[in-house]
Amino acid sequence: MDCITFEEKDGVGLLGLSRPKARNALNSQLLGELEGVLVEQARLAMEPGGGLRALVLFGQGDRAFAAGADISEMAGMSSAQALAFAERGQRIFELLEAFPAPTIAAVNGFALGGGCELAMACDLVLASPTAVFGQPEVKLGVIPGFGGTQRLVRRVGRQRALELMLTGRNVKADEAVALGLALRVVEDGDVRAAAVTLAATIAAQGPLAVRLCKRAVAETDGLEQHSGLAAERALFALCFATADQKEGMAAFLARRAPAFTGT
Repeated sequence: MDCITFEEKDGVGLLGLSRPKARNALNSQLLGELEGVLVEQARLAMEPGGGLRALVLFGQGDRAFAAGADISEMAGMSSAQALAFAERGQRIFELLEAFPAPTIAAVNGFALGGGCELAMACDLVLASPTAVFGQPEVKLGVIPGFGGTQRLVRRVGRQRALELMLTGRNVKADEAVALGLALRVVEDGDVRAAAVTLAATIAAQGPLAVRLCKRAVAETDGLEQHSGLAAERALFALCFATADQKEGMAAFLARRAPAFTGT
């Protein structure tokens, strides 16, 4: 892979965007490689006891998580080509959003346009003090095309999302946290290390329970509370058909650390 790096350690995947000279701009090759990793890792997650327990996304270099979609590639597109490009980006970002294990974006530098949309497709977002978020597409005569009009509203609310998209205004790390666009600012700046530490904490928990927590939130988003509670009950009961539930509760009663197997 030329535009993506991937490694796994102790159940935590590290997925790097690797076009630092282009500020990790999202071109067709990078998107294709990203899709390949997500599809393969999601497939492995379906195997009993297998798969990642958490996934960290980051941008190589000091300047950007991802500065956006590659404008040099988009500039000459026809409407039909733009439609296909948006469909592909949305499909890949939906793969990320639906990834079985929790995902964490470690944002260092620019996360603009498609880069902001990529971060918002992750479950959790950590920001370095240099992080800058935004959907500045109107400055180019277009609108967000990889899910920004949908996910930004869900993150920060309709009025604030519209203000950011209609003006193209960027926000720095502290404001991103205040708006709910990011979870917290990593004050020492080592946002990748902080994301790995958070991922390791998640990976130490019951992996099936963690996945079902994510599933419960995703599947009930937008439902009225009664239906959401019914879905929660069903998933709670499902936990009691797993070896991890028996191990976790036995370990608690025996005052020892659990040895989860993901089954």
